[in-house]
Amino acid sequence: MTKTAPLLDKDGVQLIVDDTIATVTLTNPDKRNAQSPALWRALVEAGRSLPGSVRVVVLRGEGKSFSAGLDRQAFTPEGFDGEPSFIDLARGGEELLDSTIAEYQDAFTWLRRGDILSVAAVQGHAIGAGFQLALSCDLRVVADDVQFSMRETSLGLVPDLTGTHPLVGLVGYARALEICVTGRYVHADEAVRSGLANVAVPGDQLEDATRDLVAALVAAPRDAVIETKVLLQGAAGRTLDEQRVAERAAQGRRLRDLAGLGD
Repeated sequence: MTKTAPLLDKDGVQLIVDDTIATVTLTNPDKRNAQSPALWRALVEAGRSLPGSVRVVVLRGEGKSFSAGLDRQAFTPEGFDGEPSFIDLARGGEELLDSTIAEYQDAFTWLRRGDILSVAAVQGHAIGAGFQLALSCDLRVVADDVQFSMRETSLGLVPDLTGTHPLVGLVGYARALEICVTGRYVHADEAVRSGLANVAVPGDQLEDATRDLVAALVAAPRDAVIETKVLLQGAAGRTLDEQRVAERAAQGRRLRDLAGLGD
């Protein structure tokens, strides 16, 4: 069998596309897929590189851990080669600091795009930035050894890579606050019960379970999936009457399309 060549393979991120399914892999298992600004830029590039045919993006990490979070080298005076250290950024102006964090966040937001579904396959540690990366996906399949933890507050920081919004949406304000402030581990059984994970399986079944879910996701017509995702994404910010209007508009588009009357 011919192996598909990566569209992208740099800075700890690999992108492979097979027809309607893209797989984004974190490829630095020796460091438990620790994250860095270079990795975040590579993730942004992966999102921009997706062909229009892609319907589902699978996000995974090589090795025993999905991602152990931010590489602590970011907090050393020297930082990463060719990068300003976080200490230098803190000493700079507020405008530069804000714009830099916004660029980092771009690595996480593209996984929520309305035209794709994203699935995180998570094993082992998913800590801090790793937890937030998993939360950036629409769905999560986890191994029974998963350990989610939001450690930022324990380190005197806050979760700033877009993870707070989905976390509150999934588990509610009180549970989200407790998870963030204590920095404790959330294991597989709690993750499923609380809504953080869709399903938990033994580690040796993670790949198969993810593949089965992806197959189910691509079985439905693409336009109906996109309309449904957008409806659900906006539901929390709408009143019931506003959601009724949105549902009617979406269904009207679908019916016209099925009748061959679309634009």
